[in-house]
Amino acid sequence: MPSLLVSMGIDRLSPAERLRLISEIWDILPEPPPPDLTDEQDRELDRRLALVDADPTSLGPWAEVEARVLGRLQG
Repeated sequence: MPSLLVSMGIDRLSPAERLRLISEIWDILPEPPPPDLTDEQDRELDRRLALVDADPTSLGPWAEVEARVLGRLQG
């Protein structure tokens, strides 16, 4: 039995066309449901949300957060 790649002619597409096809297929896939949280994870999320609600100014700009995390990963 021929594969879908062959029967649909996908094997004849250029790499750029295949990437575009992948992107288009990815865009129409339904979003998966969020994973179930454990009770512990749910409590931690509630705790963190309460901290932000209590002091919204405690949040840093994304660029700073990203730089800090990347620095930890590299160091």
